[in-house]
Amino acid sequence: MAHMGSSIALLLLMIFVSTSTSTAATFTCNSTAKCRSLVGYPSPNTTSISTIQNLFNIKNLRTLLAANDLPASTGKNYTIQENQVLKIPIPCVCSNNTGVSDKMPVYTIKKDDGLYHIATDVFGRLVTSSEIQVANNIPNADLIIEGQNLTIPLPCSCDSVNNQKVVHYAHVVAEGSTLEAIAQQFGTNTDTLVQLNGNGTLKAGTAIDVPLQACNSSVKTDSLDSPLLVANGTSVYTANNCVKCKCDAANNYTLQCEPANLQGFNCSSMLCDGSESLLLGNTTISGCNQMTCAYAGYASNQTIFTTLNTLSTCPAPNSNNASKLGLNSNFVISIILSLLYLYLSR
Repeated sequence: MAHMGSSIALLLLMIFVSTSTSTAATFTCNSTAKCRSLVGYPSPNTTSISTIQNLFNIKNLRTLLAANDLPASTGKNYTIQENQVLKIPIPCVCSNNTGVSDKMPVYTIKKDDGLYHIATDVFGRLVTSSEIQVANNIPNADLIIEGQNLTIPLPCSCDSVNNQKVVHYAHVVAEGSTLEAIAQQFGTNTDTLVQLNGNGTLKAGTAIDVPLQACNSSVKTDSLDSPLLVANGTSVYTANNCVKCKCDAANNYTLQCEPANLQGFNCSSMLCDGSESLLLGNTTISGCNQMTCAYAGYASNQTIFTTLNTLSTCPAPNSNNASKLGLNSNFVISIILSLLYLYLSR
């Protein structure tokens, strides 16, 4: 009977949550594949980057550094200021048309913790207390135990937006913010934000789904990291930490990859396919053609694939002839005008 009572209580809780969490960060997600997503974590206090790494169960510090485009040499004691926002990479999976972080992070309850405190103060309102309660099958939110582990269901999505693959980013709305300001900050538009988040009403302290444009890449479809989606302003390590790829709008949203040069990793040759001397990430000029060795993926045998991309800077065909024609035409006109002037002056 006690078990039946707990089941009924949990069912009532789920019904309550489904009808009363209009402020919950629920992201639509219908994709059948897992993906890498991002959440924007506003640090509740001044702390170290390694503390945040541990909070979100990020295995390697360099993963967090890359997501925030910080140098790999940045130490674990690097200071994060109060209210400073860090991009946190999370694995995302779809379930029941909703995106949620894949069984992470896991938080251990401390003395005097409550679900509201954990959701609001520890995880920066990226999740609600009700979502934590449902995700962990807790019938009574007041009966949680110190030392108990909780899975924190962070919001995310793997869906394409307007037929384009993007990196979904959970952005916690600041006081006084507007859809227009958020759209401008992240390079999207208000219509898309409304499309993803249901309406044009913002509430401070809640997370909304912001699609970040990803850089175009040469990664093959059969590569183990395909599709490699890297959002503007972020970097990732791939190919078993042998390659670092960065996305920057200044490079026309073309993925820039180079050897990661991390100690302790055995990496295969990155000599460019189709070149005798060009290495991954290098660029050379031949005539009026700019050739860049681009990353094309990797295989299970540690092989790293490259491809030679060529950008032509040659002038358009017949452009020189056109300019010469223009010069000759002007010369002929000036001669005709001079002759006409002499004739009229007689």
